[in-house]
Amino acid sequence: MVMLPKPEKQPSSISLTRFAWMSIAAALLTISLKATAYFLTGSVGLLSDALESLVNLASAIVALIALNLVNRPANDEFTFGFSKVEYFSSGFEGGMIMLAAAGIFITAIPRLIYPQELEQLGIGLAISVAASLVNLGVALVLLRAGKQNNSITLEADARHLLTDVWTTGGVLIGIALVWLTGYVRLDSIIALLVAVNILLTGYRLLARSGRGLMDIALDPEELNSVKTILKSYQSEGIGYHALRSRQAAARKFMVVHLLVPGNWSVSQGHQLAEKIVNQVQAAIPGANIVTHVEPQDDPLSMQDTIIG
Repeated sequence: MVMLPKPEKQPSSISLTRFAWMSIAAALLTISLKATAYFLTGSVGLLSDALESLVNLASAIVALIALNLVNRPANDEFTFGFSKVEYFSSGFEGGMIMLAAAGIFITAIPRLIYPQELEQLGIGLAISVAASLVNLGVALVLLRAGKQNNSITLEADARHLLTDVWTTGGVLIGIALVWLTGYVRLDSIIALLVAVNILLTGYRLLARSGRGLMDIALDPEELNSVKTILKSYQSEGIGYHALRSRQAAARKFMVVHLLVPGNWSVSQGHQLAEKIVNQVQAAIPGANIVTHVEPQDDPLSMQDTIIG
């Protein structure tokens, strides 16, 4: 007997799109501020910072599209819904971060070889600090919303904005040191160090998205909680095997075979499966579990023992 899961309550993606709009607004504001700072100072570090904000805008627009797609109901073609689109959005974020790093390398290396004097550093620093504070505030809001709603799209956007904050911080340190020491090449050196740092962030986002698209299993902690629920029935003579899991962003799918006494009725098996499904969904938000009830005394019941 196979028992299909009850539909689990999904987070409202419509409510989450307001965070994407917030990110778009922040990107437009910081682009204006950082571009102004670059034109005033001529700093290649500030130019690289402005380029990353352009990437932030593109990423925020993609996040908005993804959050709207996630909210579409399942249909005959996509029977499991559209939640995996969040991995594409997160992967795009990672790719854009790496593209921003490449832009920083391209602009900083020539300036390292042929340094130029910087101008109006004081006002440039002030404008960049203001832009950085905007990004920091929005990033913290997105990060909290992403964790609360298990949205990797919002979390990736937040991580991206935080890389922008670190970029700006590094650039500001470089400009301040140039101002204090007069060593102009520090501007380019700091920009290159920042580029290396954000490359790592982009790689992590790409790796996470790739693992999700390849149906990575649930976190060990979550799987252990499911196994604890299943093992709690061993004293009643009930076993299990072939526990499998995969994630689709906020949605989590599991399949498990329940081994029950051979003389049980269909009704008894159904009641047990219903109870286990309710416990799992209470323990893991977004869980979707399918149970297959099998008689313990049938040798065929143990053929599928690859996992669990």
